[in-house]
Amino acid sequence: MASQGNIPERRLFKLIDRYVLRQLLVALLGLTCGAIALIWLTQSLHFVSLIVQHGLSLRAFLHLTLLMVPSFAAVILPVSTFLVILFIYQKLSHDREIVVLSAMGLSPLRLARPALLCGLIATIFGYILTLWMAPASYHAFHSYEFQIRNRIAAFLLEEGVFTPVSPTMTIYIHEKKNGNEFRGVMIQDEKDPAHPVTIFAERGTLFSRPEGPRLILTNGTRQQLDRHSLKINELQFENDTLDLTTSSSHKQLSQDATELPLKTLLSPPGDTPVTMQNKLKVEGWNRLIAPLFTLAYSVIGVVFILRSRFSRYGSFMLPLIAILGVVGLLTLSLMFKSMAQRHIELVSLLALEAILPTLTGLTALAMMSRGSRRTPP
Repeated sequence: MASQGNIPERRLFKLIDRYVLRQLLVALLGLTCGAIALIWLTQSLHFVSLIVQHGLSLRAFLHLTLLMVPSFAAVILPVSTFLVILFIYQKLSHDREIVVLSAMGLSPLRLARPALLCGLIATIFGYILTLWMAPASYHAFHSYEFQIRNRIAAFLLEEGVFTPVSPTMTIYIHEKKNGNEFRGVMIQDEKDPAHPVTIFAERGTLFSRPEGPRLILTNGTRQQLDRHSLKINELQFENDTLDLTTSSSHKQLSQDATELPLKTLLSPPGDTPVTMQNKLKVEGWNRLIAPLFTLAYSVIGVVFILRSRFSRYGSFMLPLIAILGVVGLLTLSLMFKSMAQRHIELVSLLALEAILPTLTGLTALAMMSRGSRRTPP
């Protein structure tokens, strides 16, 4: 009979867990999506000029900017989880629901279970973001942006305007036809500073290729200046080809640590400079450690809210202390990452910072639960 009488109570506790967890997850989804939308809006403004001034299609714009969303989510998720737990548990405390649940015999550790489960779910999703979605999406974003930047010359070239298509090349066109056909073309090319080249052509046609745009020139002259002797070598041509893709762009594209796989980050090639090796290793360890901060912030939030029940001014002061504590941890993590790039062994401090608050918070919950009425698991 005793076991049968315990069944409704256990079901009641499960319903309570689901009730609180549902509020947490719904609020977490809403807050995270809202924050991502706000950041996406501010960041996408950098690319609006490509639509307004240079005719980039809306589909390409959305494709490019939406690829940034997983990276935003990976950064926002720990903080949004903390704020949601702080808000929902503060609301439950203000509505006296936590008091009622405590009177039913639920210990602080038992009351914290929905928050801990929410933090655990967010942590698992954080690992999915940092280890897979964010690097893959950033690689796609970087490649697509690189492709657009190389092909954007067709949109940038305007009649009667000296247009810098790269740091070393400027193009002027007198007349533009059919989007990619030009009349009266002048090009100043300073890839080799000691021998700058000036090209004049009657006509030009721009072709897009996967590896970058190429400009075909017809009926023109090519003048090359030797800065040492101040002599000009002139060559007339009927057809000439100019590659608008810069080798430095390819180099920059291949060295971005954010899009590299975890294995490459933790074990960089041996010929990589030491400073770059440390940077890559810190990025790799950060992917493994960063999601743990989600659980740490969750524990901090629920501990301080449950602790505020025993303080006269706790409903205001302790949540404020929790917020300041998380801000302090965020600051410390930035400092530790910067220090670890110079001394890689200091990356252990970053791991300690992520793990220690969780262990301390769980210990505090266990101590707060001493003497409380035992409840079914």
